[in-house]
Amino acid sequence: MENASLVGLSRQVVLRRELDVIANNVANMNTTGFKAEQMVFSEFMMPNARDGTFPTQDQKLSFVQQRGTWHSFAPGDVEATGGAMDFAIDGEGFFVVETEAGERYTRSGAFGVNASGQLVTANGERLLSTAGPIQLAPNETGLTIGRDGTIATSEGVRGRLRLVSFADPRAVHKIGANLYATTEDPKDAPATTAVVQGAVEKSNVKPIVEMSRLIEVNRAYTSISGILDAQNDIRRSAIEKLAEVPA
Repeated sequence: MENASLVGLSRQVVLRRELDVIANNVANMNTTGFKAEQMVFSEFMMPNARDGTFPTQDQKLSFVQQRGTWHSFAPGDVEATGGAMDFAIDGEGFFVVETEAGERYTRSGAFGVNASGQLVTANGERLLSTAGPIQLAPNETGLTIGRDGTIATSEGVRGRLRLVSFADPRAVHKIGANLYATTEDPKDAPATTAVVQGAVEKSNVKPIVEMSRLIEVNRAYTSISGILDAQNDIRRSAIEKLAEVPA
């Protein structure tokens, strides 16, 4: 395959992946606590050209490659719900939940109570306080969460929500179900971080921005397709003319 086609295809591959990322952002624009994802690209320099179409054989080829994705942890709007089990984080930090794979982190504050009286996520992961899972007795009522995360019920103070942050947010990666994991040790969230009961943090996806990106990427993909088609036409025409040359 010619160099021009290889370079064009490398660009199409990452554009296709970027379309998937944008589509996922748009699909989750109404998901509580969802954080928008963006692609990261870099240039890959191939040491030498694959054919003799370049002036010298030490001419390098420039390809585009995907380096991964990153999440924007910019805060989403806080929306009042009135639900006693809905908590929003105002500021930096994450809730800590317990999963079968260990501790995970989330900004989604729509919680409930399981059959054992524990506060859990929609998928059943247990919300953690500084002392462990939050256990409520059947006779307890009037759950309140203070801005500092203090948990209180009709039976008195029951603990404090565990809120954490990370020195390098780039080390935090999504694992699905609005949960995040990292190999970095968490630290306590800043003192300025507060919990708002009766509210949730909405997605930070900006629909207009994502739709603009979608149009831009589609146009770029179509443009490269046109270039590759033109390259194929030139190659086909050259082959046909070569076949017409008398032996």
